[in-house]
Amino acid sequence: MPNSKKTNSMHSRRAFLYQSSLASFGLLIAGKSALASSNLLATTPNSLINGVQIGAITYSFRSMPGSATQLLQYCIDANISAIELMGDAIEDYAGAPTNPVPWIPGVKIEWTDELRAKIKAYQIELAKWRETVSMDKFAEIKNKYNKAGVRIYAFKPNALNPNNTDGEIEFALKAAKALGAKSVTVELPTDAKHSKRLGDLGQKHGIYIGYHAHTQATDTAWDVALAQSPYNSMNLDCGHYIAAGGTNTKETLLALIQSKHDRITSMHIKDRLNKTNGGNNMPWGQGNTPLKEILSLLKENKYSIPATIELEYDIPTGSDAVKETRKCMEYAKSILQA
Repeated sequence: MPNSKKTNSMHSRRAFLYQSSLASFGLLIAGKSALASSNLLATTPNSLINGVQIGAITYSFRSMPGSATQLLQYCIDANISAIELMGDAIEDYAGAPTNPVPWIPGVKIEWTDELRAKIKAYQIELAKWRETVSMDKFAEIKNKYNKAGVRIYAFKPNALNPNNTDGEIEFALKAAKALGAKSVTVELPTDAKHSKRLGDLGQKHGIYIGYHAHTQATDTAWDVALAQSPYNSMNLDCGHYIAAGGTNTKETLLALIQSKHDRITSMHIKDRLNKTNGGNNMPWGQGNTPLKEILSLLKENKYSIPATIELEYDIPTGSDAVKETRKCMEYAKSILQA
């Protein structure tokens, strides 16, 4: 994921809700009844291919309206049967306070003293909600998604940052467990004290902390966090690793996966050019990420690491995020069935 996607204490990333049409907003408000009544079982997705779980992060659908119901339908339409679930839509579904200053892609916020005061009050209200909310709605989401054939293996909430309270972090871990996830994912901290804090709380709740890196990724970037706790793990982004260039090569990436496979709880798959070639995100098959070798390695060694599609290249005219995610899934399928 690009650096702009990192969590920001000054605003929430509830972009999906605010991009919705009035109809989709009504569907979100309907909440439980809308999810229960929608015809989601017409098709059962299956992206487990020869033992390799191809998944997707729901960030891939950020250009489309994103209620809990809609995200599930996108997975079904893209034939994705397992996901890394972004937290905002699910917190909305569970009744979280509404952010008075929503993050909207491409819209710059002009910060005033009044807006800063509003966001500070919102953050306090949100923290209190997280620390006391029932897990019933999160368990309900798990059941609805599972019934439709979609498993949640990772949860990415905006509640694992240094500025979040221990109560908020524990909320995130409890929610992950209620959703059926093995891990939560978060950006790799620059402060070792924070990764120690997260690892200790992860061990307390039996949920792994999967740390994600961008182009700062190296073969040793995760070493401190991994040494701190058996519940600290890697959310390895193969595309960012390759885009970093330098000593990061196809060979070192494959060696890293082999050496750390038992500490990788999930990975992000995208096709990026390497640094020498500009580092851009590309349609699958047009970049320098060794997609075939990565997927073949998972298959041949029977590594139980979900390979998460993260759609970041520009969507072609006439297409949409669901169609492009499905293209990526089909590309992976062609490799794994060869």
